[in-house]
Amino acid sequence: MTVPASEHKVLGFLPHEAVPGALLVFVAALAMIVVNSPWGTDYQSVLATSFSIGPTGGGIEMKVAYWIKNALMALFFFFVGLELKREMMEGQLSDPKAALLPVLAAAGGMAVPALLFLALAGGAGFGKGWAIPAATDIAFALGVLSLLGNRVPVALKAFLLAVAVVDDLGAIVIVAIFYTEKVFPDYLLIATGVSAVLVVMNRLKVASVGLYILTGIMLWVVMYQSGISPTIGGVIVAACVPLKAKDGHSPLHEAEHSFRPWVLFGIMPVFAFANAGISLDGAGHYLQHPITLGAALGLALGKPIGILLMTYLGVKLIKANKPGDWWQIAGVGCIAGVGFTMSLFVGALAFADPALATPVRLGVYAGSIFSAIAGLVILSRVLPKTVSAPSANIEDQTRPFILAEPKYEMYEQGKP
Repeated sequence: MTVPASEHKVLGFLPHEAVPGALLVFVAALAMIVVNSPWGTDYQSVLATSFSIGPTGGGIEMKVAYWIKNALMALFFFFVGLELKREMMEGQLSDPKAALLPVLAAAGGMAVPALLFLALAGGAGFGKGWAIPAATDIAFALGVLSLLGNRVPVALKAFLLAVAVVDDLGAIVIVAIFYTEKVFPDYLLIATGVSAVLVVMNRLKVASVGLYILTGIMLWVVMYQSGISPTIGGVIVAACVPLKAKDGHSPLHEAEHSFRPWVLFGIMPVFAFANAGISLDGAGHYLQHPITLGAALGLALGKPIGILLMTYLGVKLIKANKPGDWWQIAGVGCIAGVGFTMSLFVGALAFADPALATPVRLGVYAGSIFSAIAGLVILSRVLPKTVSAPSANIEDQTRPFILAEPKYEMYEQGKP
């Protein structure tokens, strides 16, 4: 069965996989315009406004910018956690042997950019931002790849998909371990207890996604009080949502379906609008800032070098099958250097000083834009020129990581 090409387009020209990435580009551009307009002061004032949620005198108070970073991004991490679990249980990472090559490639794609950042910025006292270029923005990366349409081989799409999955998992671990400044053991103990409740709910195959969300709110509160980034709570909750309930339906797929539009068209654009604005007044002074250079070169050079190097070692040492020729892998490695949302998020965690927001954003912008263009140029030259019509089963196999609807099905064998 052949799927008409029109079903893969939006407004007749934009691939549907590219829509979330295109929206983020629009929102980022809008933030730039607002910051450099007469409304720029109001923009900064709103983000700096504090408000509290909870009982009077006992609630949590934060600035709007921190509510976005800690609360909305916890929902984003919840969604990413759901996708990670699905990929590990029934997707690209469910076969350990097949997953080994993209795992190695992702490790190289995180390590080399981090080392490059440290080499450029560590000596100047900005080493804390080493993880900024280690992150990949999945929506952007897959959106960029989708612009090449059906010229991209299935194996190459699957490779980028798996690398992006592992990369996100690595980013989550990095945030949890390296961007926690002070831990309060009493609240951490309570968080452990709430997490245990979620594990029990999973084992009992509790079907109500709402109960997991309510318990997750409790976990978010105590994790915030413990000093650990509360966004990690979203991943913990997602890991406990069962793939199969007692009645046979999938709460995990149900949660993905419900959260997808809110994340892609709500949470991510709001985060981008709050974090992507750069004042051009004096921005030229930051072009050679160590953070700018470290972030930009880490994404633009470190990502493809790390992915190529570890893929080569994987092919030679474990005899893994390449997803394409070396130029195709290099092109995908460049596209994996599109950081944006995740890189900006890590940058906000690494540097609380508002004065350092500009070099972080400039570096992420420059590195991401160069990576996208370089990847498209390389792949457009090395991929086959002929376009084969996509089949329904291939489309199912290569549906983008955070862009496609999960399948709804009944399960005969139980999975947590």
